Amino acid sequence: MHKSIRCFAVGMILAAVSLPLAMTAPAQDAKFDSDTISGLGARNIGSAAMSGRVAALAAVKENGRLTVYVGAASGGVWKSINGGTTFKPVFDKEAVQSIGAIAIDPQSPKTIWVGTGEAWTRNSTSIGDGIYKSTDGGDSWHNMGLPNSERISKILVDPKDRNTVYVCVPGKLWSDSEDRGVYKTTDGGKTWNKTLKGPNPSTGCSMMSMNPQDPKVLFAGMWDFRRTPSGSGFFKTTDGGATWQELDEKTAKGLPAKPWGRIAVAIAPSKPDVVYAMIESTRSALFRSDDAGKTWQEGDRSNWMVWRPFYFANLIVDPKNENKVYKPDGPLIMSEDGGKSFSGIGGGAHGDYHDVWINPENTDHLIFGDDGGVWYSYDSGNTSWKGNNLPISQFYHVSVDNNDPYHVFGGLQDNSNTQAEFPIAAGKISLVETVSGPFPTHRMRTMFMPSHKVDTSDESTVQPWKAGRSSRSPTTGKGNFVSTGIRRFT
Repeated sequence: MHKSIRCFAVGMILAAVSLPLAMTAPAQDAKFDSDTISGLGARNIGSAAMSGRVAALAAVKENGRLTVYVGAASGGVWKSINGGTTFKPVFDKEAVQSIGAIAIDPQSPKTIWVGTGEAWTRNSTSIGDGIYKSTDGGDSWHNMGLPNSERISKILVDPKDRNTVYVCVPGKLWSDSEDRGVYKTTDGGKTWNKTLKGPNPSTGCSMMSMNPQDPKVLFAGMWDFRRTPSGSGFFKTTDGGATWQELDEKTAKGLPAKPWGRIAVAIAPSKPDVVYAMIESTRSALFRSDDAGKTWQEGDRSNWMVWRPFYFANLIVDPKNENKVYKPDGPLIMSEDGGKSFSGIGGGAHGDYHDVWINPENTDHLIFGDDGGVWYSYDSGNTSWKGNNLPISQFYHVSVDNNDPYHVFGGLQDNSNTQAEFPIAAGKISLVETVSGPFPTHRMRTMFMPSHKVDTSDESTVQPWKAGRSSRSPTTGKGNFVSTGIRRFT
């Protein structure tokens, strides 16, 4: 037989033998890991108007228009150049998205400082990785250090020296840390020096305030995360942090007896000898000093002043009126008699307030952030309207069904449970509906079996599952995990 014919025959026999073997060989499972979907981009599918927890605010007038920066609890930094009419995210490319503090350089409105890691500590707060600086209005950012701070509650820029910046670091929420305290830079963030630390590794800086007329004068509250024994204290410096004097019931008449918890402090910009401090103690209350901290008088200690003082620990004084002070809490409360009494304002806003910005040119103009987003008022908070343009919802859990069109369900932090329909038909707006009560989401995850048929017109087919708060990552099982909005890969 010719050699080529013989080779062909052998090849056909081998093919005939191997074909059944190949047909009977078990199929290998398709590979599916992060590489499989690495080429797919994520787009936000809501909820856009519901918004979510705002941790920090800052604003400045530029070229006759108001520039606003919003720091979300776990949704990064957002910027508006038209007073809040529209926003764009400016921090999405950075490694972390939890924001604790924002400060604008008084000498240069394009220089922005951002402290990462939400400072209003609770079981669903995420963490940061230090302090960031932008010199181009948020177009680009540089991490300037303090990588182990985990959370930052206040940044103060010296109005007379832009290179001098103070940072208040509460530190880690669940463990001891030597990185807590008050830090100072005199070279624009290249190097940092800790100027004030607590007596133990569980005590960090809770809040800080600067005298704008004499920037070397600062007050700082130090908060011990562990309650017994408490290392919390109240301090003042008159030399830019070179030395600190502790203020207590022995050195500053009128302050309450220790032990103390968290402390909030604010200097009145128009009259810096007036200082307010909210001190958590066995007799929690607001205290006021009219002599720059030498002596103090107890003021309001009503329910909303002292409710959850470990969480609601912020004070804001009107820049033109030393007797008008705001306290973010469950409601937003305000005093016009120097802190003796407070009344609720907010004009029907969501609630659980965290920060207030007051327009220094028109102090009736307020911007405040709460668990429902950003709100605007032009009558000192008597009435307000919500900016429905910040998609920063915090989802505890997300589920989908197998309907066609299918539905996406989610439980939001303090913003109920919602559902939306996809894909969206041409010319139709996907309606995001509330499918349970107003504030169930700390205790509920909305879960559905893939085969479960959901009739969105029949609430009996929408069954929220009651469970404990979810504060762990669904992928690693570690840490505090809160997502911002629902993301779908396409």
